[in-house]
Parts: sequence; C-alpha cells; structure tokens
Amino acid sequence: MSPRKRPLVPVGSRRKASDDVFPFDLLPVECRLHVLSFLGEVDKCSCALVCLSWSRLVRSWKLWRVADYSRRGVFHLGQEGLLVSNREFERWKAWVHHYTHHLISRRASLLTLKASFDLGDRSNDWARLLRHLLDNVHCRDLSQLDLNWTFTLLEPLDLRVHSSSSSHQDSSTKMDQVTSFQDLLSKLTQSCPRISKMRVHFDWSDPSVALLSRFQQLRVLELKYFWVFKGVAPATLQTLTSALPNLRSLTLHILVPLRNLGTSYSLESSSLEFLDVSPSRGLVFSRLRLPALRELRAKKIVRGITLDRRTRLRIQSRWPCLYQVLRDGTPRLQVLNNERLGAGWRDQTYGDLDSILDQACYCIQHLDSWLW
Repeated sequence: MSPRKRPLVPVGSRRKASDDVFPFDLLPVECRLHVLSFLGEVDKCSCALVCLSWSRLVRSWKLWRVADYSRRGVFHLGQEGLLVSNREFERWKAWVHHYTHHLISRRASLLTLKASFDLGDRSNDWARLLRHLLDNVHCRDLSQLDLNWTFTLLEPLDLRVHSSSSSHQDSSTKMDQVTSFQDLLSKLTQSCPRISKMRVHFDWSDPSVALLSRFQQLRVLELKYFWVFKGVAPATLQTLTSALPNLRSLTLHILVPLRNLGTSYSLESSSLEFLDVSPSRGLVFSRLRLPALRELRAKKIVRGITLDRRTRLRIQSRWPCLYQVLRDGTPRLQVLNNERLGAGWRDQTYGDLDSILDQACYCIQHLDSWLW
C-alpha cells in the first residue's frame, strides 16, 4: 500500500514564522511594562518563566514599585499578631529576607511601602532590615507609607511564654520601639521626602512631632494608637497640624487618659478638608479654625466611668457645644458623620442634626450618659 500523501496547501495560506509570535512582543517596551504592572508579584515571577525576553522584561525596576511585607509570604491569614510555631516563624522570617533581597536585586523604585514589624525586637532587628532596604533601593519617589512599628505580624510561640510581664520591661520595650521608630522616621525624611500618604502608629513625643513635620508633601495622614496610657498635649496637636501646609485628610486615634479628662483641644489648618476623630476617645474640641473643612466624622465613645453628678457637671461645663464650635470655625462644612447638612444649619439646628450631635458632642446639653 502506497504511503498517504500530504495534501497540497496553497502558498498564500501557508503560516509564516512570524505568525507564531505573540502580538504582545510586538508592542513597545513601555506598553509591555504598563500591561505587566497590573499583575501581582507572584504573577510577575510566573511571567519571568515564560521565555528569556519576558524574564528580562520582568526584571525592570519599573515593575517593582510596591514593597508589601504585610502579605505574610506563604501565610495568607486574616489575623494580626498571630502566634505560630518556631518552625513556621523561621519560614516566614526567611521569606521576609528573601523578599528584601529580591527587591534590592531588581533595583526597585518604590512608590509604596507597607510593613508591620516590632521595631523594639532586638533579636530579629527588623529596624535594621528596613534601613537596609531603604539604603539599597530607589525610594526618592516613595509616596505612600503604611507602617505599624508596634508588633510583628507573626511571632514564635516561645516569645511570650518566656517573656517577663513586669512593668519595667514593658516600659523598656516601649522606649526601644520609640527610639527605633524615630531613627527610621529620620531616615525617611532624608530618603523619602515626597511621601504624600502616611498611616503610622504615633507616640506624640516632641522629637517625633518635629520629624513628622518635615514631610511637607503630606496630604493624607492617619495617626493610630501607640500606647493607651500616653496622652497628647493640646499644644502638640496644634503644632503638628499647623506645620503641614498641604494636609487634606487627617484621621486621629487618640485616647485621652483619665488623668486628663476634661482637657479640650484646638485645631487650626488652612488646607484640611476631611477630619475623622471617630476612632478617638475623650477627644473634645474647644476651637476649630478650619476654613477649608468639608467633612467631619466624630463619635462620642461611652467610657463606662462612674462619677458623681457634681463631678460630671464640673467636667462637662468646661466644654462648648460642638455645634457652636463648628458654626464658628468651619465655614465650608457640608457633611457631618456621613450626613449632608441642611442649607441653613448655621442659623438653627433641626431634628436630624440634633440626633447627630447627641452621638458626637460631649457637652452638657447633649446627653451626659457617656460618663456613667
């Protein structure tokens, strides 16, 4: 039996070698980099395995703009400060160091840095790791910083079993954390002067306030709790907001200690448009000078304190009504606690506004049950 002959294919319909080339490779380099920039870090590494040209493309520093240590590496968990076995912690720690080396070897040009490390941890020295990263990547254009320097995402089980719970050691640890944070903040002021969005835990000490005031490009700022027993001096808050000329959004997590109960604060900023103090406890404003403010969020937190009536009245009588403070100091205010204000709210209050003030105002006219 004669072998079967292959059918003849017209010359015009034959495939050329160029037809096998994926159209992606025909795009300009900048376009290809832009497409790959939408991929996650794991997907980018997978693309590097496709071929040599893609591998070279993925190594471009333009694709590595985010340093995100909050992903926990191989641990995709929804908890913070999770205790794990020593073996799992060492695996995660190895991932952190490999990830840092990866960013440095790619000559990353960072726009975003997210991290959660206990900077007071002397054994692992996370502060040194972050400084090493900043020294070896391009971070001049860093614009977003999300840093929790009070605890590490994963901790070995024996860390707390063998640790002392004495107040002296706790205070020493807090001081180590503050010192390392201030050193890192000083480093950031020199290496990353263009940060415009920042979320950090803050200790409100004078050196920290002075360092934070150097970020003149800040537009969005969120300051979270550092230590619940540490209060914030009214003059310190005023100094910080006055020193940031481009600040547009401010979120404050402040817990006023019991010894400072009755203290009121003033706030002044010519640029602030959004202010959120709803996460704070006991934060009362006596004066606001915010000509650009358009939205305010405030919440009266029930403290569960038992005081006699005379003491409660004496404390609350020191504070003006929030309605009066807003009417005098926020000429452009439009939204209060996610509710749009009526056109004539400055002339007189109305039902919905009174309900909002009952939830937000600490004065004696709006329900004093928060002190019970």
